[in-house]
Amino acid sequence: MSNSVKTIYLKDYQAPDYLIDETHLKFELFENFTMVHAELHIRRNPDKQSDELPELVLDGQELELLTVVMDNVVINSNSYTVDDKSLTLQPNKNSFILKTTVRIHPETNTALEGLYKSNTMFCTQCEAEGFRKITYYLDRPDVMSKFTTTIEADQQSYPILLSNGNQIASGQEDDRHWATWQDPFKKPAYLFALVAGDLWCVEDSFTTMNQRKVDLRIYVEPENINKVNHAMTSLKNSMRWDEEVYGREYDLDIFMIVAVSDFNMGAMENKGLNIFNTSCVLARPETATDMAHQRVEGVVAHEYFHNWSGNRVTCRDWFQLSLKEGFTVFRDSEFTADMNSRTVKRIEDVAFLRTHQFAEDAGPMAHPIRPDAYMEISNFYTVTIYEKGAEIIRMLHTLLGKEGFRKGTDLYFERHDGQAVTCDDFVKALADANAIDLTQFKRWYSQAGTPQLEVLESYDSATKQYHLTFKQFCPPTPNQEEKQPFVIPVKMGLLNKQGQDLPLQLVGEGTLVGDVILITEAEQTFTFANVGEKPVPSLLRDFSAPVKLKFAYSKDDLLFLMQHDNDGFNRWDASQRLAIEAIQQQVVNYQAGNPMVLDSGLEKAYASLLADSSLDQAMVAEMLSLPAENYLVEISEVADPDAIHAARQFIRQQLANNLKGQFLTHYQANRAVSQQEAYRATADHIARRSLQNMALSYLMLTDDPQVLTLCLDQFKHSDNMTEQLAALTNLVNSPYESEKQQALVDFYEQFANDPLVIDQWFAVQANSQAGDSLARVVELMKHEAFTIKNPNKVRSLIGAFANNNLTGFHQKTGAGYQFLADQVLALNTMNPQIASRLLTPLTRWRKYDEERQQLMKAELERIMAADKLSSDVYEVVNKSLV
Repeated sequence: MSNSVKTIYLKDYQAPDYLIDETHLKFELFENFTMVHAELHIRRNPDKQSDELPELVLDGQELELLTVVMDNVVINSNSYTVDDKSLTLQPNKNSFILKTTVRIHPETNTALEGLYKSNTMFCTQCEAEGFRKITYYLDRPDVMSKFTTTIEADQQSYPILLSNGNQIASGQEDDRHWATWQDPFKKPAYLFALVAGDLWCVEDSFTTMNQRKVDLRIYVEPENINKVNHAMTSLKNSMRWDEEVYGREYDLDIFMIVAVSDFNMGAMENKGLNIFNTSCVLARPETATDMAHQRVEGVVAHEYFHNWSGNRVTCRDWFQLSLKEGFTVFRDSEFTADMNSRTVKRIEDVAFLRTHQFAEDAGPMAHPIRPDAYMEISNFYTVTIYEKGAEIIRMLHTLLGKEGFRKGTDLYFERHDGQAVTCDDFVKALADANAIDLTQFKRWYSQAGTPQLEVLESYDSATKQYHLTFKQFCPPTPNQEEKQPFVIPVKMGLLNKQGQDLPLQLVGEGTLVGDVILITEAEQTFTFANVGEKPVPSLLRDFSAPVKLKFAYSKDDLLFLMQHDNDGFNRWDASQRLAIEAIQQQVVNYQAGNPMVLDSGLEKAYASLLADSSLDQAMVAEMLSLPAENYLVEISEVADPDAIHAARQFIRQQLANNLKGQFLTHYQANRAVSQQEAYRATADHIARRSLQNMALSYLMLTDDPQVLTLCLDQFKHSDNMTEQLAALTNLVNSPYESEKQQALVDFYEQFANDPLVIDQWFAVQANSQAGDSLARVVELMKHEAFTIKNPNKVRSLIGAFANNNLTGFHQKTGAGYQFLADQVLALNTMNPQIASRLLTPLTRWRKYDEERQQLMKAELERIMAADKLSSDVYEVVNKSLV
């Protein structure tokens, strides 16, 4: 397939020659095949008239075409052309009804695109281009149609038959039954959904702001019926929040969610029938961590918010993917911040962005949030499209203010309801509503890379003026050597010696909007008046722009900001900068063979942090967490995995020993409360458990038998997965071999029948850098609970090892690289999407020393030389080797 892979360019976009006003589908589901009957009401696109009728080219893959009928006339096979990607016909009039019948095989569909079976359930995944594996169609987002779907199946095996919209009819014939669903809203084919299975349902309702009652249903396999209450609560909270914040009311009489075990993504926003990976909908205290509860809350919100930002207004083409995803990630992030701790949510989002998206921007797959070209659209469901896209929306929110942004989104939804539009349409609506020129800002949509923002300071005590000079530079990225200056909003403050914010008074023409200055040129200087003493600047508060900030803070400055800044994000960021400096110094010592030494300033900072009872405990836990090894790799010129791991572990060990008493006090106090109170997934409870578990992770480095006893007690006597899994993780990473092995056995026996918990069991072992981690992962692949056909299992074991186990994956023999390449090749034809996503660690080969570079590159070349390489894998490998 790799030889036929073509590059698709945004500049080549053309509107479709034909439109489909109505789509009528009938599915006959059987165990060994499925018949799909399609009736399409097609007409010429009035915007593309010409003297001659163009050919009609319908997308279709892996379909067995049985009949073609146009306006009740059977079309002879000599009158159409079929290949492995399309059906081509020559219409003889401007509007007509086309009927086709195809046979497909969901039961053997391991790629999990189109219609497939997950366990005993039929389900679909059509985004981005999966619908073409169901029937011949104009499978593109700018063709929007009203769908009516009839599903027929064996009643005993598949008592539940679901599709988009509202059910309008049903019936039974012998041992088979049928149901017809009608969606009153036009939608592109990627939003089509079908589910058939033996499912149980939890029902509730929501009354909208206009007093309409909406039925809410979550469908799961019977054994999971007690794990959906949290998702239902999250759904109702999302619906209420979207009304209050954006004025968006739900538009159908029913909203459904179905949990599916085998799913390539997290979830899918199909109109009225959201299909979720079980990991994003099932949660109860005994089997799901706090993080899992928050993920369920966030993903439920994300998919629900898509009803407007993605469904009612959708993408014109797939280059505009961030139009719906970036906007909706921003919306779900703000929802989560309102439901929990806003500062902690911001810290989590930025830590993820810096570690993963910044690395993507610096690698071979770097692309703008609106790409210029792609080979395989599935490869562009990236952290750039989603997370960086959300940061760009956040900057627009900062520029326009809360009210201005709402005015803009109101105009956007009003102007484009029922349309397939572009990123330009979105920005224009915001600009028009606020009478503002956003032309330069739109460079964020077209330019790839992470801008670097260098800041220089000077203070004149005679004039009491403080000067800040900003220099922005964006490194070259593939196919983009030169970058024009971005608009960069910098939220900031100036702190006096008491840690108080000084009034911001600009001299001259610089733009100041509240506490935000706008950087619009390659170099700009801002002068602040009436500054009575040299201040400490607090820059990029709340991480107001996705840039790399360079400012020469001293250690004393960072300690000061860590203790006094009233911006919670920058307090955390100061703690991270201190830790990074300390770790990087020990990396140098390790590489030189010199003794490693704990920085006394860092120890003092952490001791002060542990002694500050005024701080949110979740905030303390975040500030106590050293920068992740993956992030330390990202900010290294040449990454040395062994040195990074050794330096970070050394500092953790020293902090644990020197601050043991304080850690123990926090642990015991919070553990005592946990034992007295019932579990709740609320911000205060989550904060307490996060600090408790952070303290335990340090204490377990002290090799104290008393601490081992505490850890074992938490493992055996916790009523929630958050505490139990934290204890297991600490045991697995400890030198207590017998206790570790027994805990792993006990945990597995306790949860053997819960696949999502066993995913966590796999991940804990895959992440552990103790012992021969590669051999452990290879052995676990033979375990009865593992199957390479399930994406969750692949991610929890193979993905966790390759992405998170720094020393295991990057061992100098190259065995880790060979292992990953083997798994990519095994998945290449089985599930190309998962195969291409597994490749990410190998694509970063230029980040490492020459020896590792050659080993990683050799594995990429081995993959490239394989037969029948999927377009998904080919694109990633090809770009990585250029």
